Amino acid sequence: MPSVPIKNIKGETVGEMELAEALFGVDVNQHALHMAVVQYLANQRQGTKSTKTRSEVRGGGRKPWRQKGTGRARQGTIRAPHFVGGGVVFAPKPRDFSIRLNKKQKRLALKSALSDKVNQGKLVVLESLDLPEIKTKAMVEVCEKLELGKSLFVMTGSNKNVILSARNIPNVKTAAVNTINVYDILKYDNFVVTKEAVEEMQEVYA
Repeated sequence: MPSVPIKNIKGETVGEMELAEALFGVDVNQHALHMAVVQYLANQRQGTKSTKTRSEVRGGGRKPWRQKGTGRARQGTIRAPHFVGGGVVFAPKPRDFSIRLNKKQKRLALKSALSDKVNQGKLVVLESLDLPEIKTKAMVEVCEKLELGKSLFVMTGSNKNVILSARNIPNVKTAAVNTINVYDILKYDNFVVTKEAVEEMQEVYA
């Protein structure tokens, strides 16, 4: 059973916490991680781009010149793709890019991502994360004392002071336990989570 030190916002070690083997100690499945990232990125695509084909471009209803005798190639419409102002060949049309993964694969990917952070020593457990007021400087100090770089902070519920204090800091993102995803876990170097959030994650995901 993996265990990690518990730290306060001053960077001091105040205890130790054992993590659930079923969530933080599984073998990392690279394929599941890959599919989860592909799904996340594909599902972010709106798929709303649209360009007109030759049948949708305005004009070009009549034959531009007679079939024979001009010395030029025969043409049926000036809205053909090779004319300026003509339609687009194989024009992109609105489509759904979303990908579906089954629940077991999603769960395996999440467990693999969390276990990978533990293996790398990039999972930081905080005793608590409470700021008395909304202040970016206070959140920057927390990151400096914990010696964090690019970090994802995970909390239980919605901590308004922390969220608003962190939103203007580059490479820092906040999330609730029920909104975490594999892409963000892998994107940010450090996974910083409160003790309460770890307990909630072990109840929900383990």
